[in-house]
Amino acid sequence: MEPFAEVLAAGGRSNSLGRAGEVLALLRDDPARLDELVACISHDDPWVRMRAVDTVEKLVRERPALGQPYLPHVLDDLARSGQPSVQWHVAQLLALLGLDDDQRARAVRWLTDRLRTADVDWIVAAQSMATLVGLHHDGHVATDDVVALLEVQTTHRSASVRRKAAGFLTAVRERG
Repeated sequence: MEPFAEVLAAGGRSNSLGRAGEVLALLRDDPARLDELVACISHDDPWVRMRAVDTVEKLVRERPALGQPYLPHVLDDLARSGQPSVQWHVAQLLALLGLDDDQRARAVRWLTDRLRTADVDWIVAAQSMATLVGLHHDGHVATDDVVALLEVQTTHRSASVRRKAAGFLTAVRERG
């Protein structure tokens, strides 16, 4: 069996997911190699990192319990990545995994740091807003704090982010 790093490196240098679907199918049947895939998120090749984190997120979306042991790695290591494709998947994973109070506070700080400025990558902004609003709806983030961050994103250079921020603002304000 090919190492996951080699499989994920195949597919050229485009925004394609290459052969990541093969890795996901294999892990659906046998998650024993999940450690290997998670290690690929720290690979030297940014395309391997992007494909690996995307595959991890898809698997965790289907089977959250598989991702739970990796939550410390997400918060301690992956959250430090400056790569937007890793950051947006970190935001997604934070929404999918069960967080204790300390982990939730760390997640909120990380999401808040992404949203303090409108200069953040558009997809990082969009996913960070969605996760933070979800935490707000669950009662873990104060309305005033969320509103302030969403208002920052209404000035984002991306029209899509501005629309999402406006929609989230309406929902947060209606919900209180």
